[in-house]
Amino acid sequence: MRIFSGIQPTGDKTLGNYIGGFRQYAQTQELGEAYFCIVDLHSITVDYDPLDLRERTLDLFAMLIATGLDPERSTVFAQSHVTAHAEASWLLSAVTSYGQLGRMTQFKEKADQREFVSSGLFTYPVLMAGDILLYQTHVVPVGDDQRQHIELARDIAERFNARFGETFVVPEGIFPEVGGRIMDLQEPTKRMSTTSGTPQGTVRLLDEPDAIRKKFRSAQTDSGREVQRGSDKPGITNLIDILAVISERTPEQIERAYDGAGYGQFKADVGEAVVEAIVPVQERYRELRADAAELQRLLAVGAGKAAEASASTLAAMYERMGFVRLS
Repeated sequence: MRIFSGIQPTGDKTLGNYIGGFRQYAQTQELGEAYFCIVDLHSITVDYDPLDLRERTLDLFAMLIATGLDPERSTVFAQSHVTAHAEASWLLSAVTSYGQLGRMTQFKEKADQREFVSSGLFTYPVLMAGDILLYQTHVVPVGDDQRQHIELARDIAERFNARFGETFVVPEGIFPEVGGRIMDLQEPTKRMSTTSGTPQGTVRLLDEPDAIRKKFRSAQTDSGREVQRGSDKPGITNLIDILAVISERTPEQIERAYDGAGYGQFKADVGEAVVEAIVPVQERYRELRADAAELQRLLAVGAGKAAEASASTLAAMYERMGFVRLS
């Protein structure tokens, strides 16, 4: 079985990225042949700083390893280092409709926030589909916010197969049962984001331990005192989900453990559990990030493996679409 997932090197990575992404990556790499991609080409679809992009690409690579990816076990690489991704995106645009792209929720949300909307922002779901399909991917571990993009990738694969012959595996998404969408601690109806959100409601993976504890102590909760999930209790539900994932328990076990307890102690315990999980990651990250030359060497190794793995799929796409290929 082949596994693929990607993440953009934008913003300071958060607890939401850790729970919905990094932890999943480390767990699913054990299921088969795994490919994890720093999707830097996606990052240029909105305003960005080129120098910042270079640094954040290395930052993210170090964080992926620090949170459990093994570059010996998995192929970890940067998207721009494997030109097949850009080529596949253009070829797949021939079987992607304008209407489908116009209905993408994330495009609408991002476009509404900008005066200049690039064509790349509109078409980036096709690039994402190419990222996935190039590796004959069976499963894609992603957060809950990526469901629509996985469905589009499946549609594109099925349409290409129907028009040009069986070429792609049709992938399935793997979504966390709990914690697939971690919310802002101060605005628990909004997703915790790397690029927006409240400063006190966003727990960054490189925050100091005391800062993390303080953010949880001041987390927005709901009326009442019962530590129970509910659609009318987004704040406490979010905290229960966080502790459930971090402590590897079910939400129901958390509720039973805090039956009769107040919010104050519960919030403090969630913060402490997060600190205990994150501090070893921070230490490993700083160790890795201090050696940029080694990170670049590992990126080169990953790029070579990814280029080799994707070459046959790209060649099949060109051949079945009728292009003259040079021998």
